[in-house]
Amino acid sequence: MKLRVVAIVFGVLLLYSGISFYIGWNGWLFLSHLFHFENATVYTIIASVIAFSYIIGRLVYRAPFKPVAEILKLIGSYWFAVLEYAVIILPPANVVALILKAAGAEKSIYIVGVGGLTLLIMAVLLIRGSWNAWSPIVRTYHVQVPKPAGKLKKLRIAMASDLHLGTIVGNRHLVRLVNKVEEIKPDLILLPGDILDDDIEPFLRKNMSTELGKLKAPLGVYAVTGNHEYIGRKVPEFIAAMDAIGIRVLMDETALIADSFYVIGRKDKAAAGFSGKGRLPIQELVAPLDQSRPLIMLDHQPSDIASAADNGIDISVSGHTHRGQMMPNHLITRKLFELDWGYLKKGGLHAIVSSGFGTWGPPVRIGSRSEVIHIEVEFTTV
Repeated sequence: MKLRVVAIVFGVLLLYSGISFYIGWNGWLFLSHLFHFENATVYTIIASVIAFSYIIGRLVYRAPFKPVAEILKLIGSYWFAVLEYAVIILPPANVVALILKAAGAEKSIYIVGVGGLTLLIMAVLLIRGSWNAWSPIVRTYHVQVPKPAGKLKKLRIAMASDLHLGTIVGNRHLVRLVNKVEEIKPDLILLPGDILDDDIEPFLRKNMSTELGKLKAPLGVYAVTGNHEYIGRKVPEFIAAMDAIGIRVLMDETALIADSFYVIGRKDKAAAGFSGKGRLPIQELVAPLDQSRPLIMLDHQPSDIASAADNGIDISVSGHTHRGQMMPNHLITRKLFELDWGYLKKGGLHAIVSSGFGTWGPPVRIGSRSEVIHIEVEFTTV
């Protein structure tokens, strides 16, 4: 088993190195011709550090190197975006360059011209993608639940998934979250998982709880775990940190709110793999509840939508998919999930999946946006 894991890791690193070399080689052809460089040694060293900066940053992430490590991780994260789009852009660019060369074009055309256009496209993608990642929007959905909710006729919910708070997403983006939520003026705030980006250490060290704790609503703030809380292996510490700022993390638990409706919080499905303890099925969670009241469920991954509909859940909120974060990755998430982003009415269920507020890996979004979800719920009687 260990030998197999080593072989897989070696294979991935070999493939990654090969792709990085291919990108670096194209970069050298362009820059050496444009600036008449002759010695590739310095370029090779710089390119290698950039390509492996994320891995280096992870390896040296300890005092007193943490500030440098965080810079390296940021550079490496952007490199992952370059890597993905270079694989898409460079092969056709190389083909065009070869055709121009065969047609007798000068080097300034098939190297500098094609290379410059390729660089421009990449720059536009990274700049626009960064803007999409750091400029959140509010997306609104209106739903009707045909159940009485005590004295409540309407409910306004603010929901934000996948904050990924850590070395890249931090307090500055949290300020944007708080501002967007305040615009909504919600009665209830829901955070369906991946609040942390694996490690809880930067969250604690940078005192992000102070800003996150500014999320307030009359009916409370509720959260669940995502897969990244389990990857960090600090779930009890995470729950304690949330509890200290008034955010209740529901671990296969339910809460009756204002004697009107239930909020149901599921552990992430990753719990079984990381903690050895799985999660309860939806049927068991709702069995003891008065199902004549509205049931609102937080489930980080939108993998149980059919079960939620079958078991009387009225509204489910999820994240996890990021809508692929960078297109064309959305084509993959669309295949993996019945609903990878947006809204779906399935029987009596209103399912809503967010593309997320933060980012994982590159702080870049192409074909997706950083978003806060605003849900206007109207309770009706049949």
